[in-house]
Amino acid sequence: MSFFKKLKDKITGQPDETTEKYKEGLEKTRTSFTSKVNDLIARYRKVDEDFFEELEDLLLQADVGFETVMDLMDDLRFEVQRKNVKDTEGIQSVISQKLVDIYRGGGEADSELNIQEDGLTVLLFVGVNGVGKTTTIGKLASRFIADGKKVMLAAGDTFRAGAIDQLQVWGDRVGAEVIRQAEGSDPAAVMYDAIRAAKNRKADVLICDTAGRLQNKVNLMNELEKVHRVIRREMPDAPHETLLALDATTGQNALIQAETFKEATDVTGIVLTKLDGTAKGGIVLAIRNKLGIPVKLVGLGEGIDDLQPFDAERYVYGLFAEGLEQEEAEEEAE
Repeated sequence: MSFFKKLKDKITGQPDETTEKYKEGLEKTRTSFTSKVNDLIARYRKVDEDFFEELEDLLLQADVGFETVMDLMDDLRFEVQRKNVKDTEGIQSVISQKLVDIYRGGGEADSELNIQEDGLTVLLFVGVNGVGKTTTIGKLASRFIADGKKVMLAAGDTFRAGAIDQLQVWGDRVGAEVIRQAEGSDPAAVMYDAIRAAKNRKADVLICDTAGRLQNKVNLMNELEKVHRVIRREMPDAPHETLLALDATTGQNALIQAETFKEATDVTGIVLTKLDGTAKGGIVLAIRNKLGIPVKLVGLGEGIDDLQPFDAERYVYGLFAEGLEQEEAEEEAE
C-alpha cells in the first residue's frame, strides 16, 4: 500500500478542509520544490548515485537543512537497497514516507497543545519582532473561543511601540479580554496581574505575549526568565506551553532563532508563521530534526482560520499533492 493510500485511509474519505488548507498553503514550496523533483524523476529512469546527488541539491534548496538532508539521503539509499528499487517509478511515495519518518524521528511527535481539561491553561509566546507573534496569538484565541473556551490575553510586550494596542485590537475582534499596563511597564508585573485576573474570572486559557527585542540578547533572555519566574510563582505547573513563533520565510535564520531561544528558555513547541509565503517550506523538517522541538501550529494563509495544528502527514501531502493524487489515480485505473 502506497504512502498516499495510507494517508487517505487515515483522513477517511475525500481530503477534508484542513488537508486542502495544507495543499493551498504549501503551493509555493510545492511549485518550486516538488515540480523540480518531478522533473528529476522524469529525466532519470534509474535510481543511481547521480539521481541521489541531484535530489540532495533540491532538498537543500528547499531549506530542509544540511544535517536533515544527509539523514534523509542515508535513509533513502537504505530503503532503495532494501526494496531493491531499480527505477524511479514510485520513488516519490518513498521520499514522502521518509520525510514523515524524519519529522517523527522514529516516534510520534507530540504536536498537540498541552491544554488543561480542568482549570487554567497558560500559554507563553516568545519570538523576535516581526514574525507575526501577536497576530498568531489573536488567531489562536479565536480558535479557542470558537471551541467554547473563555480566553484572556496578557500584553507582555511593553517595549515595542504599538504592541499593546495591536493585541487590544485582536482582543476586541475575537472577544478576549486583554490585561495590559502602560507602555514601558515591567512585563513580569503584567503577567502577575494577568494570572490573578484569569483565575478570578475563571478563564480557561490565558495567552501571554512577550517582548521580541530589548537592548541586546542577554537583556531579552533575562526578561523572559523573569517572566517565567513570576508565572511559576503564581502557578507552579505553568506555563503549560512556551511557544516560539518563527517566520517560515526567513528559512535558515528561523533555525538560528530557534537555537538561541532554546538555550535561554524551555521552548516546548514551534509556531511557524507565513508558511504559505515561502518556497522553502522544508524548514519544518530542519527545525524538528536538528532541535527536537515539535512544530505545533502553522500559518497557512492570511485568514483568521488559516492557523492550523501541525500534522506531518498533511504537511507532506501538501508538498506532493499532485504527484500523489496521480499515483492514486493510476492505482485505481489498474
